[in-house]
Amino acid sequence: MGRWGHIEVVTVGLAACVLPLIPARAEPAYIPLVRDYVETRIRPMVETPLVLKAIAEQNIEFGNVSEMDMRVLDDTYRSEVDQHHLHMVTLLLDKSVSHYLKTRQDASQGAIVEFFVTDSHGLNVGQSTITADYWQGDEEKYLRTFASGSADIFIDRAERNESTQTLETQASFVVMDEEDRPIGVATVTIAIDAL
Repeated sequence: MGRWGHIEVVTVGLAACVLPLIPARAEPAYIPLVRDYVETRIRPMVETPLVLKAIAEQNIEFGNVSEMDMRVLDDTYRSEVDQHHLHMVTLLLDKSVSHYLKTRQDASQGAIVEFFVTDSHGLNVGQSTITADYWQGDEEKYLRTFASGSADIFIDRAERNESTQTLETQASFVVMDEEDRPIGVATVTIAIDAL
């Protein structure tokens, strides 16, 4: 029994000596490009009075919303999208903040595929296009930013869009108000080939 304990210590000691020699896994080449694009282009688009006001107003409107209510809203939204009865979607797309996000997408020369902002619960406030769902609060884009209190940009794994054949990724970050308080999340789907 004592011998095994000795071997474990030696093995752990050897691992400690060898592991620093193994190079850390390098991040994919698109990550710095996307991070720079978000910092220089996207963040200034989001940090405007129009966007900040829209998020703040929805935070007040849905201040005490329960998770069950958010799930009902999300289910209703998804059902409308699936059945092409777009009442909730139309109300969202008609908001001035959504029109603004759409103009930013249109002016991006194909780099922005989708652009939306959420409130502090992860509910969409404004969106440039029809999103797959209304509540983002149970997804990594929200969990790895707002829910975790992270100031980092979360850049998801790149995937090839089957319909356009472009390589795309989503980048998300916490939106801060004028007093530097977290109020929501901005998410942008980026066509990496267009950067």
